[in-house]
Amino acid sequence: MSEEQKQHAQPRATLSVADAVAMIVGIVIGVGIFKAPSIVAGNVSSDTVFLLLWLAGGIVSLIGALCYAELGSAFPHAGGEYFFLNRAYGHRLGFMFAWARMSVIQTGAIAAIAFVVGDYASELWSLGPKGSAVYAAVAVIAITLLNIAGTTQTKWVQNALTAALALGILAVIVAGLAFAPAAAAPVAEAVPAKSGPPFSGLALIFILLTYGGWNEAAYLTAEVRDARRNIVRALVYGLVAITALYLLLNIAYLNALGLKGMADSRAVAADLVRLAFGEGGAALLAVVVTAAALSTLNATVFTGARTNYALGQDFHIFAALGRWDGRANAPVNALLVQGAISLALVWLASFTKDGFETLVAYTAPAFWLFFLLTGASLFLLRAQAPLNPNPFRVPLFPLTPIVFCAMCAYMLWSSVGYAASLGSSSIGAKVGIGVLLAGIPLLLLARRR
Repeated sequence: MSEEQKQHAQPRATLSVADAVAMIVGIVIGVGIFKAPSIVAGNVSSDTVFLLLWLAGGIVSLIGALCYAELGSAFPHAGGEYFFLNRAYGHRLGFMFAWARMSVIQTGAIAAIAFVVGDYASELWSLGPKGSAVYAAVAVIAITLLNIAGTTQTKWVQNALTAALALGILAVIVAGLAFAPAAAAPVAEAVPAKSGPPFSGLALIFILLTYGGWNEAAYLTAEVRDARRNIVRALVYGLVAITALYLLLNIAYLNALGLKGMADSRAVAADLVRLAFGEGGAALLAVVVTAAALSTLNATVFTGARTNYALGQDFHIFAALGRWDGRANAPVNALLVQGAISLALVWLASFTKDGFETLVAYTAPAFWLFFLLTGASLFLLRAQAPLNPNPFRVPLFPLTPIVFCAMCAYMLWSSVGYAASLGSSSIGAKVGIGVLLAGIPLLLLARRR
């Protein structure tokens, strides 16, 4: 391929509905479902409230997905949210979002997920005190190189990882429903109902975080075949499947451990598998969680580089990021820069007590701020002519986006409060805000150029 052809290469629509669903499921079903249930169980009053909150999390996520389906259907573009914010609010806010995503949101998420890979890989083969950070760095490098190899290779690996993850979760569900109850009877005894509110805000925070990631489908719209119909199908199919798996998995947790046993557990899936299969099940669980984290990491790296690519096309100072490699059908330069920033964050977080917790605090406030602004952009973009002549329209407008924006505002407020409550780990939130503000002088420089 000639140099001129490389410069003018564009994203190609090569992803099917099944490919997009695998991406969405792979992003959403990560390690959260192995961590969050015990925290949620300690902040609800009964089994019924516990399960209803997980169902509500799926419904709220589906409402948001419908809003994103209209945005992606009306304005399909590899830049996703960056493109929506540009059209709705102008290049200044679009630039700040792209900078936040490149330096805080997406790279912070990549580094956090990589730390989970490191934590569970260390259970299988320890490399010492800094072993988690070493595994995390290796995971970032390996997945970045996989994405540089090309979209075709990436999607097949993603499909395989997602299938392995689903099978692993189904195995945990079967263990909880079929094998563990008899052994778990002593800890699954009835617990007196708690007085006061049926649940705390912390429970909903962790449930919605566990459902988080479906918005990444916005970055697939330029590469999904027949995006107008298929992006809606991918979002709906993906979230229905995710909600069903989450409900079944939490029913299995309750059946095996009971609400009190879950609340007292630091690793509910590990305790469940241990009851069903003994200590040997711990190694199996480590493999499953590592596969889950790698699946999420692969999909997050894939979608994150697309924003950097869009940023490079619009602003001269980042022009190198805006080159699409036609041979790999991927933004190679954007992937390299994203990988380098993620490695830097892994290195920085390795000096804190809990790298994962620090990186969650680093990303959360900026993430929910721009999530809220993207939801509100639907009201503005409805007044513009869509790129597709007959786009999908979200039902029950304007109620649907109002509910979604209210959820985002609540999560923004809650994430700031959560980050502030982390003590020494709150340094992550402070650094994240500082890096976000560093985009302002870059914006002024970009406008001058």
